[in-house]
Parts: sequence; structure tokens; C-alpha cells
Amino acid sequence: MSRKPGAVAERHPEAAVIVPPRSTAVPSETAESSPTQRDRHLQFITEHGRTAWQKTSGYTIRARVEVTIGRFKQVIGDGLRSRTDQRRATEVDVAVHALNRMLELGRPISVRIA
Repeated sequence: MSRKPGAVAERHPEAAVIVPPRSTAVPSETAESSPTQRDRHLQFITEHGRTAWQKTSGYTIRARVEVTIGRFKQVIGDGLRSRTDQRRATEVDVAVHALNRMLELGRPISVRIA
């Protein structure tokens, strides 16, 4: 697996990089003439706010997926024990079912009153 910068962009030029810019980020010098994707993100945040940017860019979905995978690895472990694909699929199904059950038990039951 290649770890050099730009490896994903070389293999998948249409891939969008969704990295939240720092709150102190400023546009590049070429933002007016030829804005980069980062410059466009900064402009959108300036005009619509960070929360709107997160929703439109899909960042919230990405963050939820990362949290879920982190939770899976912390509770279940980051390695599969089975050797065949069919058994690995079964192992993942069982682990996901167990994790979902644990989350269900800890989730509060709320009822809307008004």
C-alpha cells in the first residue's frame, strides 16, 4: 500500500478530500484566480457556516462511520480470527449483532410529550 502524499489523487482523481479546515484557516494566495478545493470549502464556511458545510460535504456521515469503526475495534478487536472468507463474514455478522445489542441496551427510551 502506498503512503506517499497524493497517492489517492493519482489513482482516483475524482475523489473528494473532506478535511475540516482549522477555525483559523485563511484562503491561499490564488483563491481569487484559481481556488483549490480547500479554498472553496473555506468560502462555503464563511458564507454558510461550519455546520452547513459539514452537512453538505458529507463530513457528518464520515465522522459517524469513523466513530462506529473505532467503537467496533475497541470492543471487538481489530483483527479477525477466522481464515476463510465465509467464516470471516460470519464472524463479522456475529460481532456486529453483539455490538448493536450492547448499544441498544444502553440507549435511553424517550417519548415525546408535546
